[in-house]
Amino acid sequence: MLNQLIKQAAADVAAPSRRGFLKGAGGALVLGAMLPRTGFASEAAAPKVVGPADPRPQAFIRIAADDTVTVLVKHLDKGQGIMTGLTTIVAEELDADWAQMRGAFAPADGALYANHFFGIQGTGGSTAVANSWDELRMAGAAARAMLVATAAARWSVPASSVTVEKGVVRHAASNRSARFGELAEDAAKLPVPQNVALKDAKDYTLIGNPSLHRLDHVSKTDGTAIFAMDIRRPGQVTAVMARSPRFGGTVKSVDAAAAKRVPGVLEVLTVPRGVAVVAKNTWAAMKGREALTVEWDDAKAEMRGTDEMIADYRKLADQPGNVATNTGEAEKALAGAAKVVEAEFVFPYLAHAPMEPLNATVELTPDGGCTIWAGSQFQGVEQKVVAAMLGCKPEQVVINTVWAGGSFGRRATTDADYIAEAVSIAKAYGGKAPVHLVWTREDDIHGGRYRPLFLHKVKAGLDASGTLVAWRQKIVGQSFMSGTPFEAVMVKNGVDATSVEGSSDMAYAVPNLYVDLQSPASPVTTLWWRSVGHTHTAYAKEVMIDELAAAAGKDPVAFRLEMLKDHPRLLGVLKLAAEKAGWGGQPLPKGKGRGIAVHESFSSFVAHVAEVSVDDKGRITIDRVVCAVDCGQVVNPNIVEAQISGGTGWAIGHALRDEITLTGGLVDQSNFDTYQPLRNSEMPPVEVHILPSAARPTGVGEPGVPTAAPAVANAVFAATGKRLHHLPFTRSGMV
Repeated sequence: MLNQLIKQAAADVAAPSRRGFLKGAGGALVLGAMLPRTGFASEAAAPKVVGPADPRPQAFIRIAADDTVTVLVKHLDKGQGIMTGLTTIVAEELDADWAQMRGAFAPADGALYANHFFGIQGTGGSTAVANSWDELRMAGAAARAMLVATAAARWSVPASSVTVEKGVVRHAASNRSARFGELAEDAAKLPVPQNVALKDAKDYTLIGNPSLHRLDHVSKTDGTAIFAMDIRRPGQVTAVMARSPRFGGTVKSVDAAAAKRVPGVLEVLTVPRGVAVVAKNTWAAMKGREALTVEWDDAKAEMRGTDEMIADYRKLADQPGNVATNTGEAEKALAGAAKVVEAEFVFPYLAHAPMEPLNATVELTPDGGCTIWAGSQFQGVEQKVVAAMLGCKPEQVVINTVWAGGSFGRRATTDADYIAEAVSIAKAYGGKAPVHLVWTREDDIHGGRYRPLFLHKVKAGLDASGTLVAWRQKIVGQSFMSGTPFEAVMVKNGVDATSVEGSSDMAYAVPNLYVDLQSPASPVTTLWWRSVGHTHTAYAKEVMIDELAAAAGKDPVAFRLEMLKDHPRLLGVLKLAAEKAGWGGQPLPKGKGRGIAVHESFSSFVAHVAEVSVDDKGRITIDRVVCAVDCGQVVNPNIVEAQISGGTGWAIGHALRDEITLTGGLVDQSNFDTYQPLRNSEMPPVEVHILPSAARPTGVGEPGVPTAAPAVANAVFAATGKRLHHLPFTRSGMV
């Protein structure tokens, strides 16, 4: 499972040698640290020193003459707060003043900025903080040591007598001090220290501090933050694409005469993924596209509707699949069980629908390469794909990463997707001008890369005492790893790890567990979607566990506690969420219900309790949500709270009513009127409680999603006795 592979990467660590690099440039100090492609599995395993200098440095820190400290962030910040969180890690070890800290996106350079969990530069899997934790602490500590050494040499005093506090280097005995900017140029000339001490957590003043403001809060409030949609290059033209209305369709013929007569349209180009209209502005490009006449070849297209696909999935679920987990003898145990509970779960295709639609600007360069401006999430993939398209070297593909208005996984594709589209248009246009490719909201909703459609059939058995003794789960859904560069790692014996994560490795103690998978192919393009496989496996698991608790005549929390005795961190969040929600206290009045769910994903542990009201027309109101999270050492508690709250709203909104459906292979939804995110007026109050932890930091961008929807579903059952197995809830008559 993706979660397990990330854990394994973190545990697969070589010796304690850690490497650093320093150079001076224009009066600035530039420092970095090179790590192997994994982090430390635990703080106990992490040494307190850094090893010899590395001949392949990474640069992370720039200290300017004006005392500003800029941290180069190798991950994309798409709203999740990474720019602030990673800058905080450096500032802590540097003993900087938060007011002097700045953040900037690092250039695309896999040799310097690879994600150590992926092996390429990229953001995803809630890995940004976990991946950068050690290297940025060491970079900050090394920079501090070099500033101290510079000051000590100037003042002819021992380095041990020099202190640093809030960006000022001091020697108390002689009452001398210097600012970072005064020392940076000379510090840059020093050799990188071979051994650098890292702070103990008890000495942190910035990490874990709830009073730090986000670095992007002003620019995103006053409109000065630059997103990909804001890029304007000299002579820039705009392009929109006409793509096949059916997945797998291709261009048969094009009549562009009417489109070319639209004022502002410059050219109509057939490219590998469809027909591009290039114009002086976005409106002209869109009107030109409307005037196109394109005949599509549907010979290899998906022609089925959603109901037909689900029917096909049901047939597959009744057949033997590829075994993901098989411990004990599930069939035998089910045959001998005192009580058996069965359920079928259906999960629809879901779009990512980030607020900023996909877009990128491409400018071809005289050396045969290009420069790209985009909210780039997988720079390592994009450089290689574009280089192959242009016949140049990857380093000739310059990617300027800018702020992205959301992603939820959509910008991290294994084939460079929309960026490859933009490059193909710029190439076909002959490099006459920079090309800004813009997707409309309809393009985005119709464009695929959906969370796959899944069907689960679960059968579980209890013994006479109400103990869970058997669990059999049949899962059917598309693999988005097959046919990609990640297939060799993520697909084993026909099992896509991202399809079964959260089921095949579930924490509940069940002696007889069987999970298998069928991965039918379809031209419908699918992709990871915020919390990936856990979006459906956690739901099936937690709703089924609730049903089993009811069949056993046990309290849902008590039933879970019995089966999680070997998982203290899951127990911790389960108990805390239940306690803060008042579980087991005053009964709720008629028409109201309380539900709970708990799950581990991306090495973080989360429990949700939801309280709902359901009226006689089946209308659900979420009155209150209480959440407990254990994500290890917390860098910024406000960002943790924001991400868990946001994940909660994201999950609830999709569970209530969202789905992508097909009729004859055509997508039925088109914009936010037919694919409706949760409105602000519907967002329930969310309480987030963070368990204190000394463990290494893990992710929060995705783990807030998996347990929110099943907690609501279980609350609806408590209020109405109705089980919600087919998502969205509107499919079960709830509104």
